[in-house]
Amino acid sequence: MSERNNNKIIFHIDVNSAFLSWTAIKMLKEGSRVDLREIPSIIGGDESKRHGIVLAKSIPAKQYHIHTAETIASAQAKCPNLEIVAPDYYYYGEQSEKLMELLRDFTPVIEQVSVDECYMDFSGIQNSFDSPEEAAYAIKDKVKNELGFTVNIGVSDVKVLAKMASDFQKPDRVHTLYRREIEQKMWPLPVGDLFFAGKSSVDTLNKLGIMTIGDLAKSPVEVLESHLKSHGRTLWEFANGIDDSEVDPEVEELKGVGNSVTLPYDYKDIREIEKVFLKLADKVSGRLRYSNQTAKTVGIEIKYNDFSRITRQMTVDRPTDSSREIYECSIKLFGDAWDKKSVRLLGIRTANLGEDGDPEQMSIMDMMSEGQENSLAKPSHDKLKKLDRALDEIKEKFGRDTITRASLLENDDDE
Repeated sequence: MSERNNNKIIFHIDVNSAFLSWTAIKMLKEGSRVDLREIPSIIGGDESKRHGIVLAKSIPAKQYHIHTAETIASAQAKCPNLEIVAPDYYYYGEQSEKLMELLRDFTPVIEQVSVDECYMDFSGIQNSFDSPEEAAYAIKDKVKNELGFTVNIGVSDVKVLAKMASDFQKPDRVHTLYRREIEQKMWPLPVGDLFFAGKSSVDTLNKLGIMTIGDLAKSPVEVLESHLKSHGRTLWEFANGIDDSEVDPEVEELKGVGNSVTLPYDYKDIREIEKVFLKLADKVSGRLRYSNQTAKTVGIEIKYNDFSRITRQMTVDRPTDSSREIYECSIKLFGDAWDKKSVRLLGIRTANLGEDGDPEQMSIMDMMSEGQENSLAKPSHDKLKKLDRALDEIKEKFGRDTITRASLLENDDDE
């Protein structure tokens, strides 16, 4: 039954086994004859970042009772012929960005909560579809057809139930869980399936004789609070479909050309952060050149792992579409703003746009560089523009991955 009224409708969109799906797609594009999604396989093994744990698993791997977050050694013991592939976090970030760009074709009211999941407010697009379910199927199918991977979409009138619905049967499914449906669809589930119910809380609830989400929903909230404090009330509210939180889209403070990326894990290494900014600068500058625009303002966005968010911006001496100049501005802004906390999202935004070729005032540095013959001198603004244009032409002719900056290549000698 469709939900056709003026009530709030929210989608939760979750990529099915994101890391494994994205790696499988990348390998197939590179000529692999094996689809990781169809064999016992896992993504993991990066000791420096994940301590040798399983990050994602294929459906065939589940048959061996392999679980996310268990050690690689344990998974291999269960399945000796297990295919193990290391993660490619930069590629995951690119795929996440493609997904968000596709979803914004439907509505800009999107709250991205991780690299592979987000909430979407259906309100702005409800007149384009006969029902929320029809819209959800259209989104799901477009992701599959255009990006090559699958998603689950949960549909509800509250965020927490949309999240719960997207975790129902997988993959490539649409499920509804409206408040009027919770008694039938959610209450019979084990209490451990409730969003936000961790192992410690579940152990406490089980000791109280609370085994299902329905048991929890019908329990006196005062008893829950006496054992689990405020968390007990939150779980009780979720079990009863009570959640008044809104989809909270990230507002772009700079109007212009920009890109941002939610990182696959929290970054604290400045070298990793610099590489992200370099890739973002390449993308932003490329879009400026494609649209024949230059920017007078360069800004950055930082979101920390505690979800606090800051933005900084600066005005450049002369309008630019240079990858190097935008990158250097971004690094300076980041260095001045960063308080050493772990970072989960980075972005570059440009504003005060003008047409390339508009009259410009030559800077003192430009005049100095024109008179320098020393090969060690910093390239002039015009030389940087010519270099970027040449690289654009090569990428357009032979593909965007034809040329890679040396600083983005992994250095096996790095400690």
